Amino acid sequence: MSDEPYRPALQTYTAPQDILDEHAELADQDDTPDVFEDNAKSKQVAARQSDYHLRRFDRADGQGEGEDESYEDRMRRVNLQREEERVRRHKEQLEKDKEQDEKMILDDKTPPRAIAGGDTPPRAAAGGDTPPRDSTPPKKKRRWDVEEVKEEPGVTKRKSRWDQTPSEAVPEVKRSRWDQTPGASSTTSALTSAPPVGGVMMVEDKRYRRMTDEELDGLLPGGEEGYELVPVPDDYKPAPSVRKMVPAQTEHGFMMQDDSDAIKARSAAGGMQGSTEQTEIEGIGTLQFLKPEDTQYFAKVLGEGGGEEDDSAYTLEELKERKIMRLLLKIKNGTPPVRKTALRQITDRAREFGAGPLFDKILPLLMERTLEDQERHLLVKVIDRVLYKLDDLVRPYVHKILVVIEPLLIDEDYYARVEGREIISNLAKAAGLAHMISTMRPDIDHVDEYVRNTTARAFSVVASALGIPALLPFLRAVCRSKKSWQARHTGIRIIQQIAIMMGCAVLPHLRNLVDTVADGLQDEQQKVRTMTALSLAALAESAAPYGIESFDNVLKPLWLGIRQHRGKTLAAFLKAIGYIIPLMDPEYAGYYVRECMPILIREFQTSDEEMRRIVLQVIKQCASTEGVTPTYIKEEVLPEFFKAFWVRRMALDKRNYKQLVETTVELAQKAGVSEIVGRVCNDLKDESEPYRKMVMETVTKVVAGIGAADIDERLEVLLIDGIIFAFQEQTLEDTIMLDGFATVVNALGGRVKPYLPQIVSMILWRLTNKSAKVRMLAADLTTRLAPIIKSSGEDNLLSKLGVVIFEQLGEEYPDALGSLIAAEGAIANVVGMTQMNPPVKDLCE
Repeated sequence: MSDEPYRPALQTYTAPQDILDEHAELADQDDTPDVFEDNAKSKQVAARQSDYHLRRFDRADGQGEGEDESYEDRMRRVNLQREEERVRRHKEQLEKDKEQDEKMILDDKTPPRAIAGGDTPPRAAAGGDTPPRDSTPPKKKRRWDVEEVKEEPGVTKRKSRWDQTPSEAVPEVKRSRWDQTPGASSTTSALTSAPPVGGVMMVEDKRYRRMTDEELDGLLPGGEEGYELVPVPDDYKPAPSVRKMVPAQTEHGFMMQDDSDAIKARSAAGGMQGSTEQTEIEGIGTLQFLKPEDTQYFAKVLGEGGGEEDDSAYTLEELKERKIMRLLLKIKNGTPPVRKTALRQITDRAREFGAGPLFDKILPLLMERTLEDQERHLLVKVIDRVLYKLDDLVRPYVHKILVVIEPLLIDEDYYARVEGREIISNLAKAAGLAHMISTMRPDIDHVDEYVRNTTARAFSVVASALGIPALLPFLRAVCRSKKSWQARHTGIRIIQQIAIMMGCAVLPHLRNLVDTVADGLQDEQQKVRTMTALSLAALAESAAPYGIESFDNVLKPLWLGIRQHRGKTLAAFLKAIGYIIPLMDPEYAGYYVRECMPILIREFQTSDEEMRRIVLQVIKQCASTEGVTPTYIKEEVLPEFFKAFWVRRMALDKRNYKQLVETTVELAQKAGVSEIVGRVCNDLKDESEPYRKMVMETVTKVVAGIGAADIDERLEVLLIDGIIFAFQEQTLEDTIMLDGFATVVNALGGRVKPYLPQIVSMILWRLTNKSAKVRMLAADLTTRLAPIIKSSGEDNLLSKLGVVIFEQLGEEYPDALGSLIAAEGAIANVVGMTQMNPPVKDLCE
């Protein structure tokens, strides 16, 4: 060993010491934020939902219903809830008014005489006949830690407590037990060994065993040494006995243990070492994970005696319940093979288990606040599978299922919405239309808007599953309800959701659906009128380009409405008109566009973002109709349109940005390229890059869709100058400027030849820039422009570009190098192998 040459230790790389010290200091602090907390919350469904979505937890309706609750009882309960809600709001308003009155009194700077003169007692206390007006001081709020002791009749005086000795009687306080070792029952504490687990005998760990009096006498000296036994205090409560099991040491020395046996032994000893999650449950098997929140639902199978060998002590119903819990625990938290087997078992035995025990265990799990996406998906899959097996047995639990599944219909996740629709569709087929209507009818005019919204979406799913004609008589009655405007509002919303969900499938029933909601345009409630217009817009959008004859009886109320309403109601009416106009014949469409255009132009100045988007959509739809002439668009629409909408603020909102570009491109189809490009090409030099990007995207789509034939020479110069400036000044990570540059140059074709020297010199300068991104974009632009440069006869420019790019092939950044190679390849393709400069053999080397 000593003859070996000295080898220095390999150098290790780590963080600087000051950073390590900082992290160690942060770790010692109690309030250090958990870096994994945000990631854990993102998996939880409730953690990322808005306040509106979280209202599903406030909906207690349906959770405690009995199977035998009749329709009459439920309607009576819903009416009672509505009355309670009205009384609650009335009380809140009274309290608010009272607080405002008290605040006005307390804000008065001059206090009453009885309060200001603290030493002068009120006349009533001194024995006067009549107390003076306003002599009673306002009653102050009682302190929770101060007793009020009455010394004289009618006089209340606070008792000082600063000099009191603490009371000897200690009140019984529930102590925190977070740091105590879990206790065991007296039966288990008397045992010293347990049955073998996986072939390993388990014995009690001596380190946790309670010492006996004999052992204590052996450790401490006797009474003659000055020690004596102290009597046990009266308030002493011994801690529960602790029993921990460890594998028995049958042999001395080191012993290899099988992995599965070791896992089971550690599980029996209290869980996986180094983890708080118990993943091996006796009688259930190996789980993928087990959250602390699961213990309250699966306590009967997770606690002591959860194994299947203890089932003989239970009744048949309890056995069924425990079996369902075991299968749900395997499905929710098990490994994929365990989950697959459990899902098959619970599906095959669904009718044996019964609808009641199954849904009583599944539905509370779906309402858990810490539920994650994967767990919700698995539980919804369980419901979907058992519905097929249970069929009509599910009827008593339809409302309970709907309360849990309806929130999925408005979930932000697309796949969750699809799952929710599938569950409700299968539920409707299993329970039947009559039962679905009688179950969901009380929720149509529920006091909570959230419940009405989700109920309307659920009804639209029922209509798609069982057919629109089957539901139409009920919808007609609901939309004409005279009892409550909430019922009319929800019925009209159901038809809107049917149109959104079923699309062109509403065409056979379009006239009936329009006639059902038509009366809502003159409803006394503004919300009903707004929802009616939105419903008509959805129906027209779904029926396009057919069905204009079905809207005959609503055209007049719509046209009168856009002159009478303002705000959100006007926006809804305009949206309906915008979707109905494209269905008309050209001569009628042109007339109606000219009639509603003054109102649209007036609303150009609105500050409401939603209204601006609707106005843009209507302008786009009006411009696309055949009856609108280019002259009318140029003279009446474009001046005010560009003045109101082509501002920098519109480029900062993604939805506004997209809608404005689409509307401008549609106007260009009618007015021509030069009218649009001539108005926006100067903005390619604007100082705001998002605005420049929006202009470039619009120019690109207009030129690509229509061409550059009507762009004159002056506009051509301005356009080339603008795209060069925008390309050079870009900093955003996208290809909009590059695509726009290439599209405009290709559209101009041979007309771009005078500008090619300027463009190529710009590219050559940028190919030698110190920024790798700039070099990469210059090479990409060369790839796009090589065919145009060749077709213009500028071979010398191509040769110069080829030489400079060849010299840049030592590029160290992979992305930039790839772009340079692609550019060199594009030049070689248009020039030819024999004319390539430098020669191809140099490139191959």
